[in-house]
Amino acid sequence: MNLLVDALSADAFSTRRELRQALRHRRRALSPGQRKQAERALCRRLKQLPEVHRARRVALYLPNDGEIDPRPLMAWLERRGVRLYLPVLKPLSDNSLWFVHYHPGTPMRRNRFGIPEPHTRHGAHRARRMPAWALDLILLPLVGFDDRGQRMGMGGGFYDRSLAFTLRPGPRPTLIGLAHDCQRVDRLPAAPWDVPLDAIVSDTRVVRP
Repeated sequence: MNLLVDALSADAFSTRRELRQALRHRRRALSPGQRKQAERALCRRLKQLPEVHRARRVALYLPNDGEIDPRPLMAWLERRGVRLYLPVLKPLSDNSLWFVHYHPGTPMRRNRFGIPEPHTRHGAHRARRMPAWALDLILLPLVGFDDRGQRMGMGGGFYDRSLAFTLRPGPRPTLIGLAHDCQRVDRLPAAPWDVPLDAIVSDTRVVRP
């Protein structure tokens, strides 16, 4: 089964919203078999990256809305002694994120978008949270990407707000976006608030800006 597809033309859409909807439809249209093949290929590529091998504190995500699934990587990371974190919508905040320690026994709930996350009562304990700047690696989901390393998210700005500090000097995690290859666009328009990534990994390629 070949998952390589032509990049979507951004010029075919008059707004970022329309392009985002088309890309979300593309990833949701993948069959269960295609999804499984893609996640295995993604994890093989991630395991080859030096940034992944060096990392001891890694944040990733639980898939939603057809996002490519990084969960097969979790057990491999844990066997290597890596501490895992998941994003949690910060309560009573400006739509930003906590990164909360995750293990198989972590109490979970669904947030207002229906995405499973560690329960806020669990994440409220500071000892279970890691400031984003202190993480070694953040693997974040994408809606779209291009071959220049430009990305498109869901439009809520949660990661952009939470990672805006990376635009200033100081310690920062490596940021790697994950996507199905069918989410590739010929050229994505850049938005001034977009936090740049260090790499993008799909089931078929690694893109470095």
